Amino acid sequence: MLPVATADRAATPLEALFTATSAACVTGLVVVDTPTFWTPFGQVVILALIQLGGFGVMTVASLLGLLISRRLDLNTRMVAQASTRSVQLGDVRSVLVGVLRVTVAVEGAVALLVAGRLMVGYGASPGEAAWGGVFHAVSAFNNAGFALYSDSLVTFVADPWICLPLCLAVVLGGIGFPVIFELYRRRRAKPSRWSLHTKLTLATTGLLLVGGTALFLALEWANPRTLGPLSIGGKLLGAVTQSVMARTAGFNSVDTSAMNEGTWLGTDVLMFVGGGSAGTAGGIKVVTFVVLAFVIWSELRGDPDVDAFDRRIAPATQRQAVTVALLGVAAVLVPTLVITATSHHGLDRVLFEVTSAFSTTGLSTGITADLAGPHQLILVALMFLGRLGPITLGTALALRERPRMFRRPESAAIIG
Repeated sequence: MLPVATADRAATPLEALFTATSAACVTGLVVVDTPTFWTPFGQVVILALIQLGGFGVMTVASLLGLLISRRLDLNTRMVAQASTRSVQLGDVRSVLVGVLRVTVAVEGAVALLVAGRLMVGYGASPGEAAWGGVFHAVSAFNNAGFALYSDSLVTFVADPWICLPLCLAVVLGGIGFPVIFELYRRRRAKPSRWSLHTKLTLATTGLLLVGGTALFLALEWANPRTLGPLSIGGKLLGAVTQSVMARTAGFNSVDTSAMNEGTWLGTDVLMFVGGGSAGTAGGIKVVTFVVLAFVIWSELRGDPDVDAFDRRIAPATQRQAVTVALLGVAAVLVPTLVITATSHHGLDRVLFEVTSAFSTTGLSTGITADLAGPHQLILVALMFLGRLGPITLGTALALRERPRMFRRPESAAIIG
């Protein structure tokens, strides 16, 4: 809200709150135009919030403690372990340092590529190119979706030198740090030796990216306001970019508001599922989604156990997946009902905005800025809930499991 943060007028408390929450929760939804409303100082504040939000409050606190005291006490290690999903308690220090190294390496490499392209291909000055490269690299790796262009990445829809590095940063940030660390530690091992979590995350991520690309190509191929005017290569790149960004990144290389309603619905599903656990993506997480899929498949086959990649999924994991998914559905449906009933916007657009807020994606059909103040506050709460809710709920469910000294008589209920 400082005057130095805005260009023409002071930000209202709601505008400042909404933007700060969107940045800290690495969402990307906006109620004001980022490149014109905020000054470079305001954009630096947004970028700092994105970086802090991407690291995670507990991870940042542990890193600061490590830098100051060069040691971690047991309580700090336990908090950090819950945040980073590290398996061994003694590995927490190396995990935290590894998070920092991976973040700096990915963001630095992507920033160099994007900055170089902006200078060579678009005539940007070295200062403008450097700032653009750093801002978009940090925003991409943290799955935030804030851009320094009013149309996000629409200008670069057919430019692979801009879109592909940002897509790579989004995927690496979204699959989760545990997967990155395991791939590095077992880089010489066969995929069959990977952990079940890594197998589920990578396989489901790949299927959703391919499926999302096919969805955008099929539904938007002839749309004159999105992929229609592009060449075949441009259409493919645009579809790949949109599929990646729907995984809670929030950039858009085509006009989201001009998409078909069927594409909106498909994007809702991709946003709701989200990315990997302990990463910068939101949603209910891909492992939650695929565990439910395996539960359904086992039930249809009549198998007593739920198996995946030659491993049996624990019943506690199945219950946690059901709980997280159903509470996520409720967190989307209730606000959608409230906003639809009290505004003039249609169900498809409201559902899209609510899902985008809960999944901390940031894609928008263009109605966020037009919503009334109470509706924007609902989105603020959803962004906060979507950033911390699934992680907190999953951890709480795992910690609450306790043995019982008795079991009640078994009975059955009629299903279907």
